[in-house]
Amino acid sequence: MAELWPYLRPHRRILLIVAGISIVGAALAVAQPATVSVVIDAVQNGRSMGPVIALLVGLLLGGAIVNGVQQFLLQRTAEAVVLRTRRDLVQRMLSLPIAEYDTRRTGDLVSRVGSDTTLLRTVVTSGLVDAVAGSLVFLGSAIAMALIDPLLLGVTLAVVLLATLMVVFLGRRIQKLTLLAQTQVGLLGAAVARAIPGVRTIRAAGATARETAAVDGIATEAYGTGVRLAKIAALIQPVVGIALQGAFIAVLGLGGYRVATGSMQVSELVAFILYLFMMIMPLGRVFQAYTAIQNALGAVIRIREITALDPESESEPESASTDAGPVPVDPASPALEFRGVSFDYDGVPVLRGVSFRVERGTRTAIVGPSGAGKSTILALIERFYDPAAGTIELDGRDVRRSSRAATRARMGYVEQDSPVLAGTLADNLRLGSPEATDEECVAVLAAVNLTGVLERDPRGLAAQVGEDGILLSGGERQRLAIARSLLAAPDLLLLDEPTASLDSRNEVALREAIDAVAQRRTLVVVAHRLATVADADQIVVLDGGRVRAVGTHDELLGADALYRELAEHQLLV
Repeated sequence: MAELWPYLRPHRRILLIVAGISIVGAALAVAQPATVSVVIDAVQNGRSMGPVIALLVGLLLGGAIVNGVQQFLLQRTAEAVVLRTRRDLVQRMLSLPIAEYDTRRTGDLVSRVGSDTTLLRTVVTSGLVDAVAGSLVFLGSAIAMALIDPLLLGVTLAVVLLATLMVVFLGRRIQKLTLLAQTQVGLLGAAVARAIPGVRTIRAAGATARETAAVDGIATEAYGTGVRLAKIAALIQPVVGIALQGAFIAVLGLGGYRVATGSMQVSELVAFILYLFMMIMPLGRVFQAYTAIQNALGAVIRIREITALDPESESEPESASTDAGPVPVDPASPALEFRGVSFDYDGVPVLRGVSFRVERGTRTAIVGPSGAGKSTILALIERFYDPAAGTIELDGRDVRRSSRAATRARMGYVEQDSPVLAGTLADNLRLGSPEATDEECVAVLAAVNLTGVLERDPRGLAAQVGEDGILLSGGERQRLAIARSLLAAPDLLLLDEPTASLDSRNEVALREAIDAVAQRRTLVVVAHRLATVADADQIVVLDGGRVRAVGTHDELLGADALYRELAEHQLLV
């Protein structure tokens, strides 16, 4: 209950109503054997049976109606529990610190939203309330049986206790296996999510059979765990059956003897046996409910593993007083400044003592060999991570003194492999600017030389871009990402290797687009091809996580050996 209550608490009012209905249903059920006993006495004594039979029929119909209402309320509540849990889980997943996504697999996260949350439905529909209702009927039956014959009740409870101990033992195994099974389902989802986006690469490399075998291996492991789980779960029903048969045989034998000796009436024995069945059948429901709850607890552990993580908004340094409002602009300060910034990733040093300034309205390029820390600088500006030492100032203000949302609202960010979301051109453009008009979308596409995409499809902005933008070329995807950032009218635009994967023609088109949008904006561009940034106002040369030199293209050719070597390799000297 401690584990499940957070998910059930928002629905406690309707659950109390269902519990009340369960009490009524239990009372109607417990009254039926007693009524049958009265019918038998009436037959034996020659009394009229009409009123008693009418009462019995009324009890049966009332119990059926109560059960139907209860099931409807349970199903609706179960769907509400799953919906709320999925909402909370997705919200937490999408707000986790970026570092969490670096170590987790997408398919596993998706399985927690899908299959894990679905198990919570079972807790409500055939778990928790079934356990409560079954327990009420069990208790009522036990009281009635005690009134009829305490000795027979003692024999019955001894058999029931043995069955209960066996079910509890099996239930603990079920929880452990369910956790393992759900984890393996997550791994399977992660393997499929890895293979499908890369299916073209896999086919081209002739690796289809190997990838299929890898996914099949994980699926086989999940199957094995599922079979083990099924074996244990399958033992529950025989245990209930054995308990019912054992108790029935014991009661029938001992009860028959007591009837023969005159210690017990036939009507009492019949009523006792009916109560016995009424006790054992709900007990079966309780055992099944216990199994369902153990199943759900395995899934709850995986769900709580994510919901227990702090979201990004709670990851502010304790020493900083964070303001949620817009970042104030100081015209006298540089647009961006790094002061002695150091950063480690998973214990590995990435940046060490990085310092440079970016003046307002200028274009700054960051260059250097692979692994120098270029992309990390943009990630720190975007506050995907916070530096281990030093400060990053935006308009003269430490970015950690403002909320991440307020900081990011001032800038646009185009990643090295800019994702294009499945949907339309308009969907992608309005990702960060949902209120943008069609005219504004068309204008920003024109600014990055993407008018041709509109013209070749009669649907215009409603044209589909395909999964991961597969219907667009690499250059078009990159320019669409820039257009998406520009639509939000940022003061600072961050571009991470915008021409890294483009041919010379697309590179020229993208450079023209960058030149067009650079006016009245501050640009920070991470570049591999120096030709795209040779005309930058300043170039920051990184090597081994440190700033080697800062200057213009011409200045660095004469002042820095590494830059000159890079330029020579790219035939710029």
